[in-house]
Amino acid sequence: MKCEGRNASSGEFIELQFDRAITAVDPLLAEPPDAAYLAPGFIDLQVNGFNGADYNLPDTPLDRIAASIRALHSTGVTRFFPTVITGPPDAMLGALKNLAQAKAKLPEAEAIEGFHVEGPHISSDDGPRGAHPRQWVRPPDLNEFRRWQDAAQDNVRLVTLSPEWPGAPNYIEQVTRSGVVVGIGHTNAAGAQIRDAVSAGATLSTHLGNGAHAVLPRHPNYLWDQLAEDRLAASFIVDGFHLPESFLRVALRAKGIERSILVTDAVAPAMCQPGEYRLGEIDIELRADGRVTLKGGDRLAGSALRMDQAISNIMRTAGVTLAQAVTMAARNPARVGRIGGRLRGIEPGDRADLVRFAVKDGRVRVLQTFLSGKLVYSAD
Repeated sequence: MKCEGRNASSGEFIELQFDRAITAVDPLLAEPPDAAYLAPGFIDLQVNGFNGADYNLPDTPLDRIAASIRALHSTGVTRFFPTVITGPPDAMLGALKNLAQAKAKLPEAEAIEGFHVEGPHISSDDGPRGAHPRQWVRPPDLNEFRRWQDAAQDNVRLVTLSPEWPGAPNYIEQVTRSGVVVGIGHTNAAGAQIRDAVSAGATLSTHLGNGAHAVLPRHPNYLWDQLAEDRLAASFIVDGFHLPESFLRVALRAKGIERSILVTDAVAPAMCQPGEYRLGEIDIELRADGRVTLKGGDRLAGSALRMDQAISNIMRTAGVTLAQAVTMAARNPARVGRIGGRLRGIEPGDRADLVRFAVKDGRVRVLQTFLSGKLVYSAD
């Protein structure tokens, strides 16, 4: 296969040759007609559901999961981590088993790189807990982690927890030793607990700036502690609701582009009409303005964000370049999520996960998406 366009990272006009992997990247002497941008396919490390499919239910039909993956491809996402949040132990195991079945059986499931378990080892406090149900918050348990992996057929690749729990450093050390990434999130941890977690192997702040108290001490607090910790990358939900522009700009300056990641934290109503939906055992609603909240309340419960929108939003609100935004949506999550074959960008040898897109009036419009060299979405 061949593909021409402008490299979104370098601005060069190039011709790509690829099958499952990129075989050649050649410069073009002249701009091709109707040149679109070319970038590595986007990666989303936190997707709770999409296009009507809830990944937190043990009985979500596989054909609905398949349809949600095809919808994700329309946003430029080539690989993602379906995310299971805090819930009853049996329900979480059931959701992981169902996702493992999807990964094993669906032709579309090559896009499922691994699973993200967000909770249940988080803060029980209002604010840091977010929309997670308090009654199912519980301390870290290595035996439970092993049960997750048994149910998931060893596909759990990212675990988000709060290091405020006793024994958290040992849990993190053991989990990361097995090759799983650990993120800090939904936390009320003290500075020393965050430092101990990072020393034990935690490498990510999950959706930094959210899952927090409405009012914090001026200093110290767990946001400053994570922003100041250079060993932590950070993911951000840039949907216009989760983070104010001022925090986002400051956080990006603290972390630098190289340690910043875009995630959607999308839930089932993403790409759907406003109305009532479910997130596991939680009743949620998508409002007309695009916010997703707990039913009848104002607390955010995930998002309806698309990755192509997240790229457009961060360019507009934080003043980053297209190349920087693409780095946060593609190369950085590949590195932090330990996704093999996706670490160099558009270079020979990397997987041919590619997206062609146009940018008009600051908005990204996906034209084509390729997964391992196969066309999985076309706007035509």
